[in-house]
Amino acid sequence: MSKKKKNIINICLLAALFVVLFVLEQTLSGGSMLLTVLKKGAIYALIACSMNLLNGFTGLFSLGQAGFMLLGAYTYAIFTIPVEARADVYQYFDGGIIQFTLPVIVAIILAGIVAALFASLIGMPVLRLKSDYLAIATLGFAEIIRAFMMFEGLGPITNGSNLLKKFPTFSTILFPFAVAGVCIALIVMLINSSYGRAFKAIRDDEVAAEAMGVNLFKHKQTAFVISSFFAGIGGALLAMYQSTVQANAFKSAMTYEILLIVVIGGIGSITGSILASFLYIASSEWWLRFLDETAFIGSFQVPLLRSGFRMVVFSIIIMVIVLFYRQGIMGTREYSLDALLRFFKNLPAKIKSIGKKKKGEDAAASEEVQ
Repeated sequence: MSKKKKNIINICLLAALFVVLFVLEQTLSGGSMLLTVLKKGAIYALIACSMNLLNGFTGLFSLGQAGFMLLGAYTYAIFTIPVEARADVYQYFDGGIIQFTLPVIVAIILAGIVAALFASLIGMPVLRLKSDYLAIATLGFAEIIRAFMMFEGLGPITNGSNLLKKFPTFSTILFPFAVAGVCIALIVMLINSSYGRAFKAIRDDEVAAEAMGVNLFKHKQTAFVISSFFAGIGGALLAMYQSTVQANAFKSAMTYEILLIVVIGGIGSITGSILASFLYIASSEWWLRFLDETAFIGSFQVPLLRSGFRMVVFSIIIMVIVLFYRQGIMGTREYSLDALLRFFKNLPAKIKSIGKKKKGEDAAASEEVQ
């Protein structure tokens, strides 16, 4: 199949996805768990892809993602709170210092830029570290940023340890999907460019990459800044989803959550990060929720079913996935239109062969009975 036809089919599939999302939004109620999972899954997919760009494609073990998300969330919230609402939000700081409002799209882009600027500053010292040392340094940065945002001296800007609220949120599910889709497309284009090939060369062998003329520090810094930029945008989208922002929510556990999604999906696979994001959110917040509810069969109480049991089962599922899929669900594979078309083309033959096998088993069973 020609590249032009593939592009046309991909565009049609994307258009069909947005049509399905629109129909779901119109038919389901606003509090539907399916809509909630889709919204949060789209946001986490973007953040996981940004982390995979750094950890999976460049080989840099960074744990600062929550810090960059926090910067993005705060930047978006601070610059989009309506002027007339600032006196109420910043009630302990005389209405705050900033007395203007930016458009939503501009504020989202600014959120990414602020995160990228901080990444460029801390990248100069920490990117000279490797492996566990880099992880510890970036994790420490994220904790410092969280404490810094709650500092009362910055209250007129960040509102201290108080909530930021009353900023614009998205009213349609199409918005986070559109923003995340554009950002992930840019990440894919970067990975397939000459820079992306240099990132992979650094991941595979730094000595060989340097011998081929790859500037290690420059490319590491580029990957770190770009990853942080998209993490900042993801933080802005998360703020819109949650409708409030507080630094305490961006703890190191959030970074581990994103890292877990990347590992489950496959380190080095954008497709895997996207699939794992939706599966992770759906499993942790929807499909297994019934395990937290006490159940009775007549007068007999079903054992173990109580608050917190959901996370026990969820942890066991994750362990099983990691044991049987050592490289994640997708490994290093990506979405392939050819593979998808082959699957649907061969599906009737597979169904037919299963039917024949079933008939043979039934015939053998009837002969044994006779």
